[in-house]
Amino acid sequence: MSDPLVVAVVGPTAAGKSDLAVALSKRLGGEVVNVDAMQVYRGMDIGTAKIGTTERDGVPHHLLDILDVTETATVAEFQELARAAIDDCISRAAVPVLAGGSALYVRAILDDFVFPGTDPVVRARLEAELETDGSGALHGKLQQLDPKAAEQILPSNGRRIVRALEVIEITGGPYVATLPEHRYVYPGAIQLGLDVPRPELDERIDRRVDRMFDAGFVAEVRGLLDKGLIEGKTANRALGYSQVIALLNGEIDEAQARERTAQATRRFARRQDSWFRKDQRITWLRYDAPDLVEKAIEVIAEGNREGVGGVVEVEAGHSGAVDARG
Repeated sequence: MSDPLVVAVVGPTAAGKSDLAVALSKRLGGEVVNVDAMQVYRGMDIGTAKIGTTERDGVPHHLLDILDVTETATVAEFQELARAAIDDCISRAAVPVLAGGSALYVRAILDDFVFPGTDPVVRARLEAELETDGSGALHGKLQQLDPKAAEQILPSNGRRIVRALEVIEITGGPYVATLPEHRYVYPGAIQLGLDVPRPELDERIDRRVDRMFDAGFVAEVRGLLDKGLIEGKTANRALGYSQVIALLNGEIDEAQARERTAQATRRFARRQDSWFRKDQRITWLRYDAPDLVEKAIEVIAEGNREGVGGVVEVEAGHSGAVDARG
């Protein structure tokens, strides 16, 4: 008996992952499992380019709108939720089709990824240091203890810096050593990456940001502030939301908010693409191929058994191309 099929559609933001995931689910008799860390939040729709009910085309979606903006879901908690959704699909003979742009989340779900424990005392002390000294100071400490980890974590990401320092203190070893080998916990897993040339990706991001603001992004953020967005530790860090908060606080104007959101998104997309390219198991497909879905089905049918990535060369075009969601 062959291993159950698990498909993951990955790649940078605005590449069209959500739409391809729906199309593949329709063809495979599958259901979409969201692996975007921010689309789990209720009310964060426009800013996360969350796929709407109409665009889902009747395909069931898991792990959308399951948390309030004041709640926090760690990678370990998300791993548990996503694997439960995958196992549920498999138990009903539905093909789980994962869609998301976080390489860490995708790997945590698909790979043999065991998270080190936590120590409330150590965590509390480090969080107190973060509050008093700032993320830059803690990043300097991380640089001394684990230079490789410091390279992978932005100096502004206080939450991840605290976690890295906590793991280092608990385990006595480097934080990067906790990352797993490329070994699937679902042997039937296949990863498909959407390949978008950088100039085209930048244009897609700029257009998407304009659509977000035109569609009422500022009003969305204003409403979420009333629901505790600022108090949450994770949700307010989503791309665009901090920029709109600055706009609402009168610190910048809307033109600046749009440009800063686009700049931050472009930088994030580059990091996403860089991380995914390290995984040689991913087969890359041109995002705008007229026969994108057919090519994806071919890769799935072949099982990608050799585990060697690359770009599947197909004629570029726009017939049947997905839009800038996902």
